[in-house]
Amino acid sequence: MPRVSPGLRWVFVCATAIVVLYGVIAAMAQPSPAAPPADVKHLYDASCADCHGTDGRGRGPAADALNPSPRDFTRGPYKFRSTASGSIPTDEDLYRAVAYGLPGTSMPAWKGLLSETQMRALVAYVKQFSPRFTADQPAPIKPTPAVVASPASIEKGRLAYGTLACGACHGDGGTGVGAVAAVLKDDWGYDVEAQNLTEPWTFRGGRTAADIYMRLKTGINGTPMPSFADTAKDDDLWNVANYVASLARKPVWEMTADELKAHYTRQTERYAASPVDRGRSLVRTMACGHCHTPVDREGRALPGLNFAGGVKMRLVVWGDRVSANLTSDNETGLGRYGDDDIKRALTRGIKHDGSRMLPFPMGWPAYAHLTPQDQDAIVAYLRTLPPVKNQIPLPAGPGVFTYLTSKFQMLIGGKDFPIVIFAGNAGSAGNPGSNPAAAQR
Repeated sequence: MPRVSPGLRWVFVCATAIVVLYGVIAAMAQPSPAAPPADVKHLYDASCADCHGTDGRGRGPAADALNPSPRDFTRGPYKFRSTASGSIPTDEDLYRAVAYGLPGTSMPAWKGLLSETQMRALVAYVKQFSPRFTADQPAPIKPTPAVVASPASIEKGRLAYGTLACGACHGDGGTGVGAVAAVLKDDWGYDVEAQNLTEPWTFRGGRTAADIYMRLKTGINGTPMPSFADTAKDDDLWNVANYVASLARKPVWEMTADELKAHYTRQTERYAASPVDRGRSLVRTMACGHCHTPVDREGRALPGLNFAGGVKMRLVVWGDRVSANLTSDNETGLGRYGDDDIKRALTRGIKHDGSRMLPFPMGWPAYAHLTPQDQDAIVAYLRTLPPVKNQIPLPAGPGVFTYLTSKFQMLIGGKDFPIVIFAGNAGSAGNPGSNPAAAQR
């Protein structure tokens, strides 16, 4: 056998080590083994509780920043099912939501992150939150043979779309324009928006004609979307499904520059026609409620104080600041301020009394880039918030010693002080919970 040189032997050893290391990493990257029953609660708490809450009521710490709001498992209604209206879902319906997520929402797809056994265990764990899964049985719907999509079927579907009054919520051509029912609420009391039918990548129950047919047949429990199982023939539902599928527009990531310009021009025109809707969308996107709605120690919004301010934040060097009341209350909220006062605070950090805000945590330097139309839209939406009387205290600066020592630590020592957010309401409406929240930023 020929003698191997030391250099070649070293290369061989290194190559072998790399292969072994790669195998170890690959093994570690595989989904963790099935969670034994005793660990299912831990799995749920680690994967689901931040949004749905440890008690399954949909009031986890992240819930108030999410739109739509996380599902409340305890009440039993589930939106996307293959079962009759009012029925509980099948295990496969629940598994599909866990594995593949719900497009257009914050519900992620867990497939590939969790094992099959873990996902099935979560399905069983979620079911225990509602007694309906013990008392009731699912009522699956068997779809009739599909009507093949064709120009004739799509035209019949367009006519049936009008007959069934789909446009009352979804508007002409599914875009929301011309909708009569502009403000909708679900059974949990949350504002909901009818789906834009031209954007199928956001269809939470699936985008195919078969998926759309199933939504028409089953309805969406807990929302204003009814079942048409008893009010329309199945062929009509298939035709409507084919029509809705035909409404899909090109997504922006596939548009040319000219198509993008035309798309956003049309969008701007729609926003101009409904500034409150535009303002609501902006306020949600900017997460204004995250700082202007007080929460309890679990991070859940305090009832009746939505956008009423009162969130106390300790900035250490700059003292304590309490977020403003954004409701339309005349005494303690924005009702006493003019539109220009609100826009000046929003974009320039200048309060009604002429004092200046810090450039954080209120991000007015970033909001300075909002267009005049968007500023008007935000004001228009804030004007619609029901008044809540909650007097906000003035900022409290730190003592001289605290200021000097903190400033020294920050400038000389390089210490980055976190923002400490306190639980409870620091305003006049009460202060249930005075301990600092766990979150530090």
